[in-house]
Amino acid sequence: MDDNVNNLIEMARNARKKAYAPYSGFKVGAALICDDGTIYTGCNIENISFTPTVCAERTAIFKAISEGNKEFSKISVITGDSKPSPPCGVCRQVLSEFVGPDFEVILATTSGEVEILKFKELFPYTFEPNDAIGDN
Repeated sequence: MDDNVNNLIEMARNARKKAYAPYSGFKVGAALICDDGTIYTGCNIENISFTPTVCAERTAIFKAISEGNKEFSKISVITGDSKPSPPCGVCRQVLSEFVGPDFEVILATTSGEVEILKFKELFPYTFEPNDAIGDN
């Protein structure tokens, strides 16, 4: 693995330490690198009613967008699971709004396991803008 990937995983690891997951105990960290080199991190933040819970990936994405950055290069997601865990369906759909099929998704565990996928492998069928237009 190159230094950029290792750095992104380490930043996701540090973000994971800030996770608020008192109900599930499933802490997640994410680090998103933009085309201009800016990196945004995120952690999951749970809520007792679960519906308002926000994933680490979306936290990082929304931080980037709120700062005016919408061009992403790759994302690293780290969990304490025994195997790498991919982003949930909602996070995949949010990513699909901003990334192409070759966008890199780096999945890592705190024990050091790493898997790198292209977005098209993770989410082959996206809901696109034309899919939301009715037949009026």
